[in-house]
Amino acid sequence: MFGVLTLSALCVVLATGGLLALKGPSWWHLSSVGRYINSLHLWSVELFMAFMVVHLWGKFFMAAWRGRRATTWITGAVAFLASIGTAFTGYLVQQNFDSQWIAGQAKDGLNSVGIGAYFNVLDFGQMLMWHIVLLPFALALLTAWHILLVRRRGVVPPIPLDGDGSGATEPDDGVAR
Repeated sequence: MFGVLTLSALCVVLATGGLLALKGPSWWHLSSVGRYINSLHLWSVELFMAFMVVHLWGKFFMAAWRGRRATTWITGAVAFLASIGTAFTGYLVQQNFDSQWIAGQAKDGLNSVGIGAYFNVLDFGQMLMWHIVLLPFALALLTAWHILLVRRRGVVPPIPLDGDGSGATEPDDGVAR
């Protein structure tokens, strides 16, 4: 259920994000319709991330990587990481004082681990390109691959309750056997 909710929220995120990308920053800052679409985008991202986290943890506790499903699990986990990067770059392109402060802190953090030369988080154009082209494309590909793997390999069966793998248990009717 949460996988479908995640996918539905992703569709709204991509649709509203595409409209925001076509209209540009001045539209989503100055137009009432632009602010509304921007709000739809924000809240669909919030729902997307919440549904994805619940889906991820649910599948983790189901041990969903069993039975040739490790690749399915890995594509979902990498899609989660890509969505974190997309959310981060989306936060940076808001063009407000909070995003400028976070960009300054992120620049220092990225420089401290040695990858600051590859990402200039203070450059609006670079972060916008990461946010509207590169990371959504990667996320869409990973999501399509993940869904394809789920359709081909199926969902994981429940973990057996006993050692023989059948999943059958003794009835507990209070009678000692």
